[in-house]
Amino acid sequence: MARALGVIPARLNSTRMKEKVLQQLHGRPMIQHVWERAKQARKLDEVIVACDDPRIEKCVKEFGGKAMLTSPDHKNGTSRVAEVAKNEAAEVIINIQGDEPLIHPDAIDSLVREFNDDSDIEVATLAVQREDRDEYNNPNVVKVVFDQNFDALYFSRSPIPHYREGAAVKVPFMKHLGIYGYKKAFLLKFVQWEMGKLEDDEKLEQLRILEKGFKIRVVQTQHNSLSVDTSDDLDAVQSVMNQKGGL
Repeated sequence: MARALGVIPARLNSTRMKEKVLQQLHGRPMIQHVWERAKQARKLDEVIVACDDPRIEKCVKEFGGKAMLTSPDHKNGTSRVAEVAKNEAAEVIINIQGDEPLIHPDAIDSLVREFNDDSDIEVATLAVQREDRDEYNNPNVVKVVFDQNFDALYFSRSPIPHYREGAAVKVPFMKHLGIYGYKKAFLLKFVQWEMGKLEDDEKLEQLRILEKGFKIRVVQTQHNSLSVDTSDDLDAVQSVMNQKGGL
């Protein structure tokens, strides 16, 4: 069994929400919810928050988590994850987004399990089948299509696949969830590559991997997740937590 490390990249300020990961949800900061969910995953040997600000580091340590202060100059969460990963004794690195407080532990485990089942995999990610037409047409919801071996063909903000015959009542599609698994060696190479054209066009980092000719295994899960980018997203997650009595 490969040793698996979960890393949660956490940046204090995002474009659309100030101090996002420290926002309160059901009485706890959002980053604590993400850490607690990740710690429930049975196949992660360790979970570390990779942060860019001492306030996040202090917050994580106060609730009993492990945090590492990383360079403030990272352009994205993946490179922040790589900074932590390069000095850790783990074969598989799971990048768990710091703004997904509803991520399910079983979904994380399914990603680690894929690496244990197939030693040839270098990158894997999660997707969930959805039938919501608004999500299908929403550019903030990334869609993925894959081949018969479950390797990604393409990721897009556009509605894919296109249903040529028109308006079906239900539109099944695969929603991409922003959690990735990497072989450590591949991750450290990936973050050194220049941005590709498709990545620049769609603003989807994973397209850099496909453009280079490498495969991304898509692991299907039944557990949907909601990322928090705006105050409306925060309210939506809070509503889910209230319905379930906290998570």
